[in-house]
Amino acid sequence: MSKTKLGLELPTDPRWVNLAEMDIEEILTDHAYCEQKAASTCISLVQQFPEREELVEEVAPIVTEEWGHFRQVLAELKKRGMKLGRQRKDEYVGRLMKFQRGGGSREDRLLEKLLTSALIEARSCERFRLLSLHMKEPEMREFYHKFMVSEAGHYKLFIKLAKTYLPEEKVKKRWAEYLEFEAEMLKTIEVRGDRMH
Repeated sequence: MSKTKLGLELPTDPRWVNLAEMDIEEILTDHAYCEQKAASTCISLVQQFPEREELVEEVAPIVTEEWGHFRQVLAELKKRGMKLGRQRKDEYVGRLMKFQRGGGSREDRLLEKLLTSALIEARSCERFRLLSLHMKEPEMREFYHKFMVSEAGHYKLFIKLAKTYLPEEKVKKRWAEYLEFEAEMLKTIEVRGDRMH
């Protein structure tokens, strides 16, 4: 299989959109919590690296944006007479967190956090694109197109910040390792329609 436009090594299984459409309430619930966690991650980056002025300035608006996305998904659930379900375990993110290198310098830890965030945003963008192209409901296609555009910008920002604070070659090398790990991981994760990842 060829790389995606975002440089991901393995495209999403095409069956995923069909599975997601079978229970809109479930996929919207998972999507809502993904947006909430994205906002929390950005808050955490600011708290942990307040001395990185560019990071703080660039990441702070994303907190507002991601929380706004959470509210948009809540509104979509309400419009459909659906309820926000319970948060569920995210195996995809959990495995990425385990792949992060521990220890090292503050710069090394920052690199791991930025690349993990970049990869989550890139995969989210790829999946939003699939939903925007292939869902049967025109309204849902439009709904997910907006999210796709936003996530692409976030993915690029996290990579840019990594290159701002660390040598570009180091960033490229570690990013390639993340991409390879993620591709292998996806081969072993069950394709589920109630998960964004």
